[in-house]
Amino acid sequence: MSIPSSIFREYDIRGIFKKELNEQSIKLIGYYLGQKIGGEKIVSIGYDARSHSPILRNYLTSGLNAAGCTILDMGMVATPVNYFSNYQTIEDLYPKQLPSGVVGTQQHPTASIMITGSHNPSEYNGFKITVDKAPFFGEAIYALGDEIIHNQDKNIPDNTQRIEIDVKTPYIDFMVKEFAHLKGFDKKIIIDCGNGVADTVITDIFKQLNLNYTGLYCKPDGTFPNHHPDPSVEKNLADVKKALEEDGDIAFAYDGDADRIAVLTHKHNIKGDQMALLYAMGMEKPTVIGEVKCSQVMYDELERRGAKAIMYKTGHSNLKVKMKETNADLACEVSGHIFFKHRYFGYDDAIYATLRMLELIAKGIDLDKEIDALPQVFSTEEIKVETTEEEKFAIIDKVKELLKNPPSDFPKILNIIDVDGVRINFEKGWGLVRASNTTPVLVTRFESTDEKLAKEYETKVNKLIIQAKELL
Repeated sequence: MSIPSSIFREYDIRGIFKKELNEQSIKLIGYYLGQKIGGEKIVSIGYDARSHSPILRNYLTSGLNAAGCTILDMGMVATPVNYFSNYQTIEDLYPKQLPSGVVGTQQHPTASIMITGSHNPSEYNGFKITVDKAPFFGEAIYALGDEIIHNQDKNIPDNTQRIEIDVKTPYIDFMVKEFAHLKGFDKKIIIDCGNGVADTVITDIFKQLNLNYTGLYCKPDGTFPNHHPDPSVEKNLADVKKALEEDGDIAFAYDGDADRIAVLTHKHNIKGDQMALLYAMGMEKPTVIGEVKCSQVMYDELERRGAKAIMYKTGHSNLKVKMKETNADLACEVSGHIFFKHRYFGYDDAIYATLRMLELIAKGIDLDKEIDALPQVFSTEEIKVETTEEEKFAIIDKVKELLKNPPSDFPKILNIIDVDGVRINFEKGWGLVRASNTTPVLVTRFESTDEKLAKEYETKVNKLIIQAKELL
């Protein structure tokens, strides 16, 4: 069975277990990725709750060993705990005496790999890769894919030699120390882990901080028996909303690998761009990066408050790179990826974001009051337009061409931002069309200060998309 190029995505590697992610493909990913990792080639590996994740760990380990890497195995962890390993010395992760000559205890891992299908259905899995504390993505992943496909008959022997490490304990210790001032916080907290991996650490942190919490679906179970592990989809929040209504003050929900968060009050499901406005309140004139799907309200409010706001591409890897380039304090995606460089390491961590939100509440900030005070706009959810992998970027190019001479009844265009797809700014709102980097769809979103106008923007832009398709 040949290895499909489609598993090598913009932000990560992703596919279906056995069908696309099988022994041969994973061993080759390990081997050729291991060849690209420089330095001491010390690679820390963690995995999520899916039943096949440990199997992929073994295949990946064989490939990395064949490339001369030293493998540190952290077991089942949340993705942010995996990222955390990159900032620890080997001594922090393995306090016992290491075998002589294997690796220096004062070194940091050269790379980390998280085996996770994130919020996707249980048959999916994948790899989120960090090398030298930076995401391995985009052209680097595509080049890796080309090399693997060109050499897909290469035989890699079984070799699962690895050193077991403990990242969870130093991660928990860090959080408990950093948020020691939350001890005695008396609000009733509801958390919904969605049977993902958030509770490999979160309830240990809560217990040590003596927080008053109720946990839903905390036990990791990669079949996700209670609901799909995607908190950006409203129907997946039904149970946590009910628990909040019955006996809670604030609620949080997490995706399958705990790098995305939903924040719920009795009045609001607070989106990622609104969270950014709240988090920025605790920072002195911060630089904040948002993706192209973020509300204009976020950008305008940040600037009004004296912050610097930057619009950039969607995608966790893109935002991490842009944060490093601009030395930003915070970044966000509407879907609930929140990245803190302020007092943290600059990656997306839903558990850390939870504690920072509790910190705001403990300081007396009324979340509902802050959200209610924002200018009112009417926004659609993400609307997905099905297309093909081959056509999706070509359609965006055609839309750009058509916008140079739009139809006579098209709303007046103020300007166009093309950093990621096309974001069209109108007099009273905006519309977005971008190609998804992970699925064969176009993603659209519309916003206006007038509900009818938001609908009009949607109608007119959709007509443009249809016209662009017909011209291909």
